[in-house]
Amino acid sequence: MTFVVVRERGFTVQCVLMVAPDLVSPQMVKFATALSRESYVDIEGIVSVPKDPIKGASQQVEIQVRKIYCISKAVPSLPINIEDAARSEVEIENALKAGEQLVRVNQDTRLNFRILDLRTPANQGIFRVQCQVENIFRQFLLSEGFVGIHTPKLIAGSSEGGSAVFILDYKGQPACLAQSPQLHKQMSICGDFGRVFEIGPVFRAEDSYTHRHLCEFTGLDVEMEIKEHYSEVMDIVDRLFVAMFDSLNEKRQKELEAIGKQYPFEPLKYLRKTLRLTFQEGIQMLKEAGIEIDPLGDLNTEAERQLGQLVLEKYGTEFYILHRYPLAVRPFYTMPCYDHPAYSNSFDVFIRGEEIISGAQRVHVPNFLAKRAEACGIDVKTISTYIDSFRYGAPPHGGFGVGLERVVMLFCALNNIRKTSLFPRDPLRLAP
Repeated sequence: MTFVVVRERGFTVQCVLMVAPDLVSPQMVKFATALSRESYVDIEGIVSVPKDPIKGASQQVEIQVRKIYCISKAVPSLPINIEDAARSEVEIENALKAGEQLVRVNQDTRLNFRILDLRTPANQGIFRVQCQVENIFRQFLLSEGFVGIHTPKLIAGSSEGGSAVFILDYKGQPACLAQSPQLHKQMSICGDFGRVFEIGPVFRAEDSYTHRHLCEFTGLDVEMEIKEHYSEVMDIVDRLFVAMFDSLNEKRQKELEAIGKQYPFEPLKYLRKTLRLTFQEGIQMLKEAGIEIDPLGDLNTEAERQLGQLVLEKYGTEFYILHRYPLAVRPFYTMPCYDHPAYSNSFDVFIRGEEIISGAQRVHVPNFLAKRAEACGIDVKTISTYIDSFRYGAPPHGGFGVGLERVVMLFCALNNIRKTSLFPRDPLRLAP
């Protein structure tokens, strides 16, 4: 007799092969015993419920095997074992205290052998949660009258400004990979689409070796006409993400449990009506806590974390909007505040003390837009078609962008964005 545990989509079931006349031969048992781990098999048998609980599989039934076929045999010695890759830090630490040393699979090893790493229950959960985030993003916006678009990723000039851009030769012309769909989604608004969204790749030539930066990620972008005030954009953010969080908690419970088993986390705290604070109010909260911040500067990572903790303690939420940022720290296309030109009609959104969304009302006046681009060091000639699109009549508009991987990372309180990127690209990794 032998036992075989088969796994599919993160679930496991125990299979039993017992020699029986005309049903299971000794050679069949020997064949099954010789199968290497992670081999693909087809099994036919009878499902039964054993009298004793099954500890080595997720399903409390077993299969009395009648036929077994090896579809694809894995190599005898795997570079990493799924059991090791699925182990939590808590298990490893508890084993050490008990005098036992378990294998710890580090991040680079996981990514080097990502195909095997993806087979763990936690990773199966992570990317199903990610799929749900994308689905809710699309479904919610479609229900609000948005149109899905696809913009070019090869462009003539920088879409965001700054140096974090991949430059390339485009048939003898200088070009770069789009840092966002920013310019073209605005041009789509000028094309009378009213409300648009895009789900697509974003490229940043990051030199940041941090837990939250990638050189390529999936952007979730929105742009919309503004009728009266840029708060209309924040209203969409509010309702979209509350709907998204509700959907994940209601429809992806098993996946969240699988993630939490390996990477324990507390459910995200959020309000039915998302908290909004002005940048000045946020600075004041930090000041009262003894943290001095330049009122016309930006928040660094530590200040964001500290403000997130203060907001949680005061308002009981880990998801909030901070708006009216200083103009000097925002992109060239950001609209200044009408009542205080040192500030802007812009906002960031935070989850668990980390920035996740950046958004704003855009400048739709072409001459002023050109001046802003020049002031930010952008060659106006490279974005002339973008600026010209506002010369033919353009409505006030605004929007926001968010990284899909970062949404999942922070919702599940994971410690590294590489865990939520299927095959991550960072400054050091271009494979697999």
